[in-house]
Amino acid sequence: MKKKLSPEQREELFSVLKKRFEKNMSRHKGLDWAKVKTRLEANADKLWSLDEMEATGGEPDVVGFDKKTGEYVFYDCSAESPKERRSICYDHEALASRKEHKPKNSAAGMAAEMGIDILTEEQYRELQQLGEFDLKTSSWIKTPPAIRALGGALFCDRRFNHVFTYHNGAESYYAARAFRGMLKI
Repeated sequence: MKKKLSPEQREELFSVLKKRFEKNMSRHKGLDWAKVKTRLEANADKLWSLDEMEATGGEPDVVGFDKKTGEYVFYDCSAESPKERRSICYDHEALASRKEHKPKNSAAGMAAEMGIDILTEEQYRELQQLGEFDLKTSSWIKTPPAIRALGGALFCDRRFNHVFTYHNGAESYYAARAFRGMLKI
């Protein structure tokens, strides 16, 4: 699988990201687009993953800067859980356990293919401090091994102006549930 963007694709991605960056300055106070772009240009291998986040409806945006590593942090910032990642179970094990009516993929499988991480509960709650997300949908989150070992998986949403964390069987899938990703560049 080709995991590099053409010069045209790169420029188109930069244009989309710059517009989103400028439109949502409250998500990244104190950060400068020119520095973000310089970092992106120096990490062409990660641009493909960022483009996959965009292509699947995630609307990635910069939400922070890791001072220890010098990396910018991108989260999926679409208003609702990314459209092209819905109707998927939690992970490969859950997908394999389904005997019939299998979904096309799993959240963990898609995230790995895209080269991104599924948001943790803490990251999901951080995202919700930047706006109101998942008012009609829900998003799988990284599930602790102890819960996953018992067949469960966690997801979150925002209802009644509150962020809720719930559980479900990892093999379940719904038309209104996807996952949100994170990428450090």
